[in-house]
Amino acid sequence: MDEAINKATALIEALEYIKQYRGRIVVVKLGGSLMETDQSQRELMKNVVFMATVGMHPILVHGGGKSISAAMKQAGIEPNFVQGHRYTDERTLSIVEHVLVNTINRQIVATINELGNRSMGLHSMSSCVLFAEQARLAGPEGRQLDVGQVGEVTSVNAHLLRVLCEAGTIPVIAPIAIDRAGRKLNVNADTVAGEVAAAVKADKLVMMSDTHGIYKDQGNPETHISSVSESEVQTLIENGTISGGMLPKVNACIKALGAGVKRTHIIDGSFTHSLLLEIYTEMGCGTLITRD
Repeated sequence: MDEAINKATALIEALEYIKQYRGRIVVVKLGGSLMETDQSQRELMKNVVFMATVGMHPILVHGGGKSISAAMKQAGIEPNFVQGHRYTDERTLSIVEHVLVNTINRQIVATINELGNRSMGLHSMSSCVLFAEQARLAGPEGRQLDVGQVGEVTSVNAHLLRVLCEAGTIPVIAPIAIDRAGRKLNVNADTVAGEVAAAVKADKLVMMSDTHGIYKDQGNPETHISSVSESEVQTLIENGTISGGMLPKVNACIKALGAGVKRTHIIDGSFTHSLLLEIYTEMGCGTLITRD
C-alpha cells in the first residue's frame, strides 16, 4: 500500500508540471553513455514517449561520438582533432553519416514507434532541417584553421519542426547539415541542440550527458552547482572552471537563452528517469542555467 501511495503522490506532484508544459516544445539533446546500449536508449525513449503522451512536444537531437570513433577505428582511420574538433574529410564524413543516420537515428525512430508514438528522422539522407556554412577556427597569428567538412549552423527549418510537433510526431535530428551548394557538413550535436531550441523558441532545452551538470571542482561532488545564471556562467568560463566537453553544452544553453528559451538544463542521463525527474518534479537532477 505504501508503494502505491508513493506512486500516487508522485503523479500529483507531476500534475502541475504536466499542465504547465502541455503544448510546449522541449528540445532534448541525447549523448553520453545512454547512447551506447539498446536497453539504455529504450528506457530513455519511454521517458520521451511519456512526455509526448501527456501533451508536451519533445524534439530530439542526438550525437554519436563514441560510435563514430569505434567505426573509424574498425575502418583503420586514425581520428584527427583540431582544437577539439574532429577533422572531417570525405571518407570520415561518409562514416559519420552512416553511423549517425543509418544506425543511431534509425534505431531511435524505430524504438519510439514501437513504444506507440509517431516519430520522424530528420537528416542528410531525408528531410534535412539544418543548414550551415563551412567552419573555420581561429588559429595563431590571425590564421584560420581548416577542419574539413565541419559546419556552423546558419539556419534551422523551424516551420517543419513545429508542424511535426503539432501533428504529434517526435522529430529526431542527426547533426549533419547541408550548405547552399548542397554539400554535407558535420556539426557538433551540442551546438545543433542550442540552435534548434533557439529557432523553435522552445520552452526548455535539456542537455543529457554523463555528468551531473557543472561543478566548481570537477573532482569533488560536493561542489556541484544546481543553479546558475548566464553572467555567472561567463565568469566560470573565463576562470577555466567550465572547459573541455562542458563548454559546447554550456554555449548551447547560452545560445538558447539568448533567443528566449526560458530554462536550460544539463543533466546526467546515466540513471533511470533523470529526464522526467528534471521536468516533472521539484527535485531536479542537474544544473539549471537561466537568464540574468
